[in-house]
Amino acid sequence: MISVNPGLARWLALVVVTTLVLACGSNPATGQPSSAATPSADRASDGPTLSESPTETQAPTGSAPPFDPTGVALDVDVIVDGLTSPVDVASPADGSGRLFVVEQAGRIRLVQGGNLATQPFLDISDHVASGGERGLLGLAIHPAFPTDPRLFVDYTDLNGDTVVSEFRLDAADSDRADPASERVLLQIDQPFPNHNGGAIAFGLDGMLYVSTGDGGSGGDPQGNGRRLDTLLAKILRIDVDGQPAGGTAYRIPDDNPFVDDTGAMPEIWLTGLRNPWRMRFDGETGDLWIGDVGQGAWEEVDVAPAGASGLDFGWNVMEGFHCYEPNEGCDETGLTLPIAEYGHNLGCAVIGGVVVRDPGQPLLNGGYLMSDSCSGNFWLLDAAVTDRQQEPVLVRSGGRSISAISLDEDGTVLVTDLARGELLALTATAR
Repeated sequence: MISVNPGLARWLALVVVTTLVLACGSNPATGQPSSAATPSADRASDGPTLSESPTETQAPTGSAPPFDPTGVALDVDVIVDGLTSPVDVASPADGSGRLFVVEQAGRIRLVQGGNLATQPFLDISDHVASGGERGLLGLAIHPAFPTDPRLFVDYTDLNGDTVVSEFRLDAADSDRADPASERVLLQIDQPFPNHNGGAIAFGLDGMLYVSTGDGGSGGDPQGNGRRLDTLLAKILRIDVDGQPAGGTAYRIPDDNPFVDDTGAMPEIWLTGLRNPWRMRFDGETGDLWIGDVGQGAWEEVDVAPAGASGLDFGWNVMEGFHCYEPNEGCDETGLTLPIAEYGHNLGCAVIGGVVVRDPGQPLLNGGYLMSDSCSGNFWLLDAAVTDRQQEPVLVRSGGRSISAISLDEDGTVLVTDLARGELLALTATAR
């Protein structure tokens, strides 16, 4: 057995992490950090101090006390290891207890009963470009699965462009998806190799939502953030159950906000995003929580209340709560600001998390759990507070390269560790 120096192992893990989609601004031509990717000492020192004791709020007499994460700590248990660059995880919620773990290179692995199946659930690695910020990036399972046997993926094809496709269960083997069943829904040209987004999720309305990055490079040189004639830098909303029309493989919902706007792409639901790597719906309220990876100084969490469409989250006018272009005196008119941010003195790329709705986990119930890819820190927000800025509360410090946070069908919080190749379960304890 070869012995590896622990310090070297940690260094190698960090190298792996910083090359993935989660890394903030980099020059795709050189692979080196751009000037925008490294905040100045002054800007870094201006980063918010994430307190473990937010301002106390007095609950009205007779009401339930407000969500309070200040006494929470997190324990981590390894469900399985042996994964290769896991970037997402989803539960089919079909009573089977199965979990599907997405590997960046183009495979989906099956985990059941704490065991990792040798045979992939789906392997499309032969037509996925993987490496850096590319690969098989996201997975969503149809809400009626397995009655409706479809699952949906977001990946980078061999040309470096984004593809959203559906696959079906293998009719002869319920533990496999049929790779020959692919039906392409969306293809989006990518001008640069970074900022691909890649999150896909079903809303409580049954629509499929797709996140796209701003096309890459650094600072949004094409101005895609707020343009409506491109699908880049957006959250898209499509109907995969309705009758397709207009030559598409899906139906465009009639209530999408820009359906009747000349020159606008009708799939657009939300705009003004830089690199929304992970987004999840609150299963109780239908609010959409988005972790939008920042440029050189600030990471942000955005919330779109249930049913709210056409919101503009401001990139590249703003990064977090701060002016980006121009760097002073920017016009915030009509923009929807984040509910939380943190500076690059505390991390490098936000990992949007989940709202926990489980009375069996009273310490987490009603909280939004988020993380960071470089620091490995975990923070909590109050999911009931979506109309004003919050200060995230640190509940676990560092040590891992987090790439996704999800929930299984019984409410357990699941986490993927990119560099260690592990699927984790998180539980809260009082501290």
